[in-house]
Amino acid sequence: MPLPENSHSTANPRRWLVLGVVGVAQLMVVLDATIVNIALPSAQTDLGFGDDVRQWVISAYAIAFGALLLLGGRLGDVFGRRLAFVVGLLGFAAASAIGGLANSFELLVIARVLQGMFGALLAPAALAIVATTFTDPAERGKAFGVFSAIAGIGAGLGLLLGGALTDLLSWRWCLLVNLVFALPAALGARMIDRDERPATRAKLDVPGALTISLGLFLIVYGVSRAEQDGWTSAVTLACLIAGVILVAAFAVIESRGTHPLLPLRVLTHRVRAGAFLGLAVLSVTMFGVFLFLTFYLQQNLQYSPMKTGVAFMPLNITIFIMSGLTATMLLPRITPRILIPVGLFLVAGGSVLLAQLDTTSGYADGVLPALIVAGLGAGILYPTTFATGTQGIAPQDTGVASAALNTAQQLGGSIGIAFLSTMFADFVADAFTSDPSTNPAQAVIDGYVGVFWWAAGISAVASVIALALIKVSPGDRAAAGDQQPTMSAIH
Repeated sequence: MPLPENSHSTANPRRWLVLGVVGVAQLMVVLDATIVNIALPSAQTDLGFGDDVRQWVISAYAIAFGALLLLGGRLGDVFGRRLAFVVGLLGFAAASAIGGLANSFELLVIARVLQGMFGALLAPAALAIVATTFTDPAERGKAFGVFSAIAGIGAGLGLLLGGALTDLLSWRWCLLVNLVFALPAALGARMIDRDERPATRAKLDVPGALTISLGLFLIVYGVSRAEQDGWTSAVTLACLIAGVILVAAFAVIESRGTHPLLPLRVLTHRVRAGAFLGLAVLSVTMFGVFLFLTFYLQQNLQYSPMKTGVAFMPLNITIFIMSGLTATMLLPRITPRILIPVGLFLVAGGSVLLAQLDTTSGYADGVLPALIVAGLGAGILYPTTFATGTQGIAPQDTGVASAALNTAQQLGGSIGIAFLSTMFADFVADAFTSDPSTNPAQAVIDGYVGVFWWAAGISAVASVIALALIKVSPGDRAAAGDQQPTMSAIH
């Protein structure tokens, strides 16, 4: 079903200002996925927690975010996207204040969980507002280009801003700075159309919400526990098995429910499914690169937090430029069947370049080329997956479709961090097991290299799967607002 087209006379006359408000909120949410990465070493020293639990400062946010996104998206559809947007903003700001003032590791993790919960309400509402505000095909492509560029560079900007705040002020300002974003955006939300609430309010799918939220939580938690307990431990296996069973039960509930949390029609196009896959795998690689490359730059190359943030700027600039080119030039002419696999292949290539790092590598010869190649791939994937993932969605499903995209992104990131952290620990341990006299610096490099090879392999395999999964005729176009009648349903 193609999206309805508004004439310029009926469209919100302040729609570009609305995009600015939503963009600020989106930037805040994306920043928080990485801004704490830079601050993590300083926070660890200040609060005195160990290496074995430090990942929970990042994972707590990602787990809560990913597990509750579908529920947050449907709440926006049921109660109104503008209301969900404002409540999400204010709740996120309050949680950030708690985290910035935390005097213990436990309180910091609780604050990060609360951030994830309110972010799960905010993020799908933001994307849904863009999708429903810009329905004219020409404007829609430009709007998604801007939105995806923000999403693409936000993570890298988080590292830069986090470094500056940590160096100049304190790691606590990496959380407190969210108030600067959230409060003005909440005031600007008055410009968003009031009629986003559906005429007939659907009932909330409580069994589906509980089942999928708990299932996703158990899967991500199980992968995270593997770093401490191993893949064969009872806790790890129990969480993973129970999580998979609950996700399967969720699919059954949704297929039979009258008011499903995630209507299966949202997932039954190959092109849309390919967009979800592409965004999820991109997040696996990018989140892993941000986390491990941050520690490589600070611990191996002795970069300060601010210098580390600056070191990621070529990635941000490449994503920004490539996102604009993709939204305005590539999407109208090239199908997602080409763009998504090519983007994943380039991201894999960036990881392969990072896998060549050793104890003698520097920034210019070891890190910079990889950032540029990965940035090209991410710059193709962000606008393509955002536009394609919300393509042809009925208005009453825009919130949950946006949530499904955000869920793919956050689950990819959280599972990716947990899995790659586990593999990193295994590679470092194996280095000492095979040779007890191994230089610790070399053992850590072995861990980084192993992680980057895994990230490259995952992206490369996903590129092949996406090419096989997405079926679209050469004449079809992925530009937002265009019809794609030849999208094949998954049977």
